[in-house]
Amino acid sequence: MPTPTTLTAPGRRRRARLEAARLYLICDANPGGRPLLGVLRAAIAGGVDIVQLREKHLDDTRLTAVAEQAAELCRELGALFVVNDRPAVALASGADGVHLGQDDTPVAEARGLLGADALIGLSTHAPDEIDAAERLAAAGDNLGEIDYIGVGPVHATPTKPGRPATGLSLVRHATAHTTLPFFAIGGIHAENAASVVDAGARRLAVVRAIGQAAEPERAARELRALLVGADAPGCASAPRP
Repeated sequence: MPTPTTLTAPGRRRRARLEAARLYLICDANPGGRPLLGVLRAAIAGGVDIVQLREKHLDDTRLTAVAEQAAELCRELGALFVVNDRPAVALASGADGVHLGQDDTPVAEARGLLGADALIGLSTHAPDEIDAAERLAAAGDNLGEIDYIGVGPVHATPTKPGRPATGLSLVRHATAHTTLPFFAIGGIHAENAASVVDAGARRLAVVRAIGQAAEPERAARELRALLVGADAPGCASAPRP
């Protein structure tokens, strides 16, 4: 990630909050067919630290309007807010950063537009992608650095059609081989999250488990409690950086 000397106070605060983050919600503009801000308010009350707006069906103008409202609410409630793929929308809406897929906007291009203070996340689906992300983060070039990675999909999920599940082995690889904060993702919910944590994950990203839950606040609290328990003194595995 960018070195401390390249960051202003907002950039340092964002990275401190990222370091402390454990629960990450990814949602579209109408999660579960409901108004976005109501779901976000409940989810953040339940323990969500980061919100990603991933919306493929709106043009930049309409998406920016939605993202501005979500960014404002997240600031008010103390959560980080990022936009999926579109760095120009992230910049225009006042988001904390952008999340990129392997085939999305190049990291260097996004960093060049957003600057050193913004957070940039990258999806990874294989050990070599995790290893490449680690090298990129350590490169020392602010136009090529990332701040965190998503690891998965751990389980098959309809949010990633055609993407095979990686299983827990990729979580174990990330635990052993990256110093980046990583969020395990893909078909994770309250009933199977413990196995993901046992594999080494200390941060989880979810879509349906909270965004489509009948009670988003309660669903977030259940996952948050599991993660807090894993961080507790005496737990066999300490959280990764």
